[in-house]
Amino acid sequence: MIPQIRRFLAFTCECTYNVRMQNPTGPLQNILRWLVPIAAIMAIAAWFYISPEGALGKLDAIGYAVCHRIDERSFHVDGQELPLCARCTGEFNTAAMALIFQGFVSRKKNRLPKRGILAILIAFFLAFAIDGSNSYLYLLKETTPGVLAQIPNLYVPNNTLRLFTGSGMGLAVAAVLYPIMNQTLWRESDPRPALGWKTFGILVALTLAVDFAILPESPIVLYPIAYLSVFGVLALLIIVFGILWIVLMRQENAFDHLRQLWLSAAAGLTLTLLLVVSIDLVRYSLTGTWSGFPGLHG
Repeated sequence: MIPQIRRFLAFTCECTYNVRMQNPTGPLQNILRWLVPIAAIMAIAAWFYISPEGALGKLDAIGYAVCHRIDERSFHVDGQELPLCARCTGEFNTAAMALIFQGFVSRKKNRLPKRGILAILIAFFLAFAIDGSNSYLYLLKETTPGVLAQIPNLYVPNNTLRLFTGSGMGLAVAAVLYPIMNQTLWRESDPRPALGWKTFGILVALTLAVDFAILPESPIVLYPIAYLSVFGVLALLIIVFGILWIVLMRQENAFDHLRQLWLSAAAGLTLTLLLVVSIDLVRYSLTGTWSGFPGLHG
């Protein structure tokens, strides 16, 4: 009789745990099912209201919150700069591609890449940091001459290097964030690296092909890239805020299907747009322009 009681108690505890994970906050969860979508609609409306006119203007309002948008450091389509500078275009465009690629290829794999791949990703990060620091020093020397003029630059920065180093950083961010996301979301995930050598090689080749296609600044290429890079900004922020929401709601490893994530995704979208709108309003009130910071060139 005692073994049967033990099995019954174990079964009851397991069921109680699963119910708590699926609906951890009880009445609060039901309230949030209404409040979060309403908040998301209001955040989207605020973004549409404050952003400039036109399709690219709406994209500019996203890039404006995360990028300096200096004209000389950006690619242009039909005389208008892209929503993000060359470095950020590479970073967020590649991050978007890498997330989409892993979504199709890696599915629920939840492990970080192997050490060899991680070493390459660290090299990408270092290249991004070195080129970014050198470029920033060059900008300071151009805009505030003085004692900084005595500090030599490693080389003259250019948009080609900004694009490629930004792309490497975007690849590194997506390669790390995707398995962390899977570790947080799924009740049952695949305990294998999200990127192996073959898939990593394909992703690097795809990134290089897109970067080389961007350099001639053809409108046929740059219009889709403008949308994809802004999607990358939104995707990264929504994932980060969505994971934060899941942790706060104590729903880690409580999901089996994508459709169960709608509330967390809506919360992530709301927090993302609130952040974007807040930064946009502060920056516009200080600068009075949707372009780069006044007085910064080079």
